[in-house]
Amino acid sequence: MSTRRIVLSRSAAIVGAAATGWLLPATAGAQSAKLRVGLMLPYTGTYAQLGVAVENGVRMAIDQQGGKLGGREIEWFKVDDESEPSKAVENASKLVQRDKVQVLIGTVHSGVQMGIQKVARETGVLSLIPNAGAHAATRALCAPNVFRTSFTNAQITLALGPAMVARGHKKAVWITWKYAAGEEAFEGFKQSYPAAGGSIIKELGLPFPNVEFQALLTEIAALQPDAVACFFAGGGAAKFIRDYAAAGLKDKIALYGSGFLTEGVLDAAGPAADGIITTMHYSDSLDTPRNKQFRMEYAKTFRSQPDVYAMQGYDTGLLLVHGANAVQGDMEAKPALYRALESAVIDSPRGRWTMSRAHNPVQDIYLRRVENMENKVIGVAAKAQADSGAGCRMG
Repeated sequence: MSTRRIVLSRSAAIVGAAATGWLLPATAGAQSAKLRVGLMLPYTGTYAQLGVAVENGVRMAIDQQGGKLGGREIEWFKVDDESEPSKAVENASKLVQRDKVQVLIGTVHSGVQMGIQKVARETGVLSLIPNAGAHAATRALCAPNVFRTSFTNAQITLALGPAMVARGHKKAVWITWKYAAGEEAFEGFKQSYPAAGGSIIKELGLPFPNVEFQALLTEIAALQPDAVACFFAGGGAAKFIRDYAAAGLKDKIALYGSGFLTEGVLDAAGPAADGIITTMHYSDSLDTPRNKQFRMEYAKTFRSQPDVYAMQGYDTGLLLVHGANAVQGDMEAKPALYRALESAVIDSPRGRWTMSRAHNPVQDIYLRRVENMENKVIGVAAKAQADSGAGCRMG
């Protein structure tokens, strides 16, 4: 999909000029020029609703701060990444080299993120990751200009193993899509579950985004584990939950997962999701004034309920506002900009979090159970949990 320019302005004259193809000059450090922000997110396919939620959150955070960044108006550029890794470098390069964005926000899919990471490292553009948990982005391929506002894939499942063993489930099957996010989520589970006293008796997988689960569910039934742990997200997660129940496993074998299993899909999953336990850095039901305010304002603005993707987009917007304000909109003042982002304390709907030295959030991980179509917090699985940042050497 070709890049589409979105121009936000309170001036009808400026909007009209933009529609005819005229652009304000993008001179580095020119504070009178609009700050050019690129959104590279999935707007089609299984992750489409996730991309929309991220964008909504980013825009809402900035609008709440007056709609500007460091006093500068914003010009938005968008590209649909289609959750397609093979197009990632090309798409990211269009935003950076053709559209001259000064900030690149993306993405959801970990494979696509690796393409963005390559472009970010080569060009030095400020890159903010609102979801993709690919380890390399804040481990071996970390960079001073790359900051993540979400999680690493293993960070979430590191808290899952002990929670399962504590509930007496000591023999488990792991199942996921065979792609980067699934493999890295398994890393956290593989580290935490045996360490807590559990045994992984089988690893099962299928290619992304295949949703034909029946053969694997039959195998799970034959193995008779105490529990199943998994990583799925989006529309595929809803189908897995429904198929799991339809196979007769729901009331026989406990189902656990990284929180993305039940995030944003409970309406689609229906009653089949009841009782599923997950670990996650956020929950709709967090009973704090900050979360209640966020949820009320999001629902009022977008006529829908926010999920973790919306929250992560919101925090990405908050981080960007913080950094841009610190340098008064001069995004070329990179040392000062990076220092501001590294030292930020984000007052988030998930709870306050800080940035690790590898530029990944240090945050609480909650234990949640689906009850009456809601992810209810039933405890804190891990306090101020950080990813290892293994291999990160900031240049």
